[in-house]
Amino acid sequence: MSSSGDFPLSEAPPSARKGLLSISMVLFSFTFFTGTMFAGGKLGMAFSFTDMLWIATIGNTLLAIYAAALAFIASRSGLNTVLMGRFCFGEAGSRLSDFLLGFAELGWYAWGTATVAIVLVKMLGLAEGLTLPLMILFGFGFSITAIVGYKGLDILSRLSVPLMFILLIISMYIATHDIGGFKGLSAVIPHETMTFSAAVTMVFGTFASGATQATNWTRLSRTGRVAIIASVVSFLLGNGLMVVAGAWCAVVYQQADIVEVMMLQGLSFAAVVMLCLNLWTIQGPTIYNVAAAACHLVRSERRRTMTLIAAGVGVILAIGGMYEMLIPFLVLLGSIIPPVGGVIMADFWYRHRGSYPLLANATLPRYNAKGLIAYAVGAIVAYCSPWIAPLVGIAVAAVCYIGLLRMGARDTAVTSVQGEQ
Repeated sequence: MSSSGDFPLSEAPPSARKGLLSISMVLFSFTFFTGTMFAGGKLGMAFSFTDMLWIATIGNTLLAIYAAALAFIASRSGLNTVLMGRFCFGEAGSRLSDFLLGFAELGWYAWGTATVAIVLVKMLGLAEGLTLPLMILFGFGFSITAIVGYKGLDILSRLSVPLMFILLIISMYIATHDIGGFKGLSAVIPHETMTFSAAVTMVFGTFASGATQATNWTRLSRTGRVAIIASVVSFLLGNGLMVVAGAWCAVVYQQADIVEVMMLQGLSFAAVVMLCLNLWTIQGPTIYNVAAAACHLVRSERRRTMTLIAAGVGVILAIGGMYEMLIPFLVLLGSIIPPVGGVIMADFWYRHRGSYPLLANATLPRYNAKGLIAYAVGAIVAYCSPWIAPLVGIAVAAVCYIGLLRMGARDTAVTSVQGEQ
C-alpha cells in the first residue's frame, strides 16, 4: 500500500472499494465545474435554445459512454488510466499518457486558479496588484483536499454538490422568468456562429481529460455496475447540467460568463460563494489527477509531494495567462486526449480479452510501438477531422491498434511456418 493510501503504482485492493453514493458524489463534484458553464455559454451565444439542448444532449451522452467504458475497465482491473497505459504503451512508453493527462489537468488547474483570482478582484473591487498574490494563495490552497486524498474529496463533495445544484436551478429559473418563459427562450436569435461538429467537440472536450482520468476514482468501485452507473449519471447529468445552465443563461443575457450573469441577476454574493466553493471542489480532484500522473511518470509513491509541485507549476501557468486560453485548450483536448482511451479499450478487450495480468507479475516491453503509433494516428486524424474530433480519435486509434496487432500476429505466423520448413 502506498504511503498516501491511494495506490498510485498498483491495483486498488478489494478493501479500498467504495459504494455507488461515494463514487458518484466525488464524480459529481468533479463534473460540477464553472469552466464547463463558460463553455456552455459559448453554445448559448451561437445556437437557438432547441439546437443548444440537442448539442448538449449528444455531446454529454457520448462523453458519459466514453467515461463509463473506461470506468468499467478500471473497476475490473483496479488500475487507473496511467497504469493501464503500461500495457498498451509499454513500461517507458506509458510516460506518453502520463504527460498528456498531466498536461490536460494541469491546464484546467491553472485556468481555475487564474479565474478565481481575476473574478474576485473584479467583483469585490480589489486592487489589481492583488491578482498575483491571490493566484499563489488559491493555487496552493486548492491543493489541500487533494493532499488529504480520496477522503477529503468525498467530504467536500457532499457539501458542495447540493449547494451548487440549488444555485444553478435558481439562476436558470430567474433567467427563464426574465426572458418571458420558454416561449421567450425559443424566440431568441443567436448572434454568433459555430459548426455542429465544433460544438459537440467542445462539449466533449470540456471533460475529455476528466473522463479519461476519472478512473482514479472509478477503479475504487465495488463492482463494474457501480462504476458504470456512477460515470453515466455524473457525466451525463453533472457535466450536462453545467453545459446547459451556462448555455441557458447565455441565451437570455447574451453573456457567456456565468459569474457576470449572476451579477446581472442580483446574485453577486451567491456568485462569489459559488465560484470559490465550486472551484475548490473541482481543483482538488484536478490536481489529484496531475499528481497521480506525475507519480507514475517518475515512478514515485510520494503523491503528496507531487501534488505540491504540480500546484506550483499550475500557479506559474495561471500567472502566464491561462485564463484567456480556455476555448482553444478545449478544442485541443477534444482531439489529443480521447485517442488514449481508444487504445486502452482496444488493448484491454482485444489483446487481453477483458482481463489484465497482475501488474507486479506482468512482463512489459519498454515501448509498445503499436500502441504509440495507433495513438499518434488517432490524435492527428482527430485534430484534422471536420467531423466530431473525439469520436474520430477514439475510433481511429482503436481500429489502428487492432490492425497493427493483427498484422504483427500474421507476420509471426508466417515467420513460424517458414522456420518449420
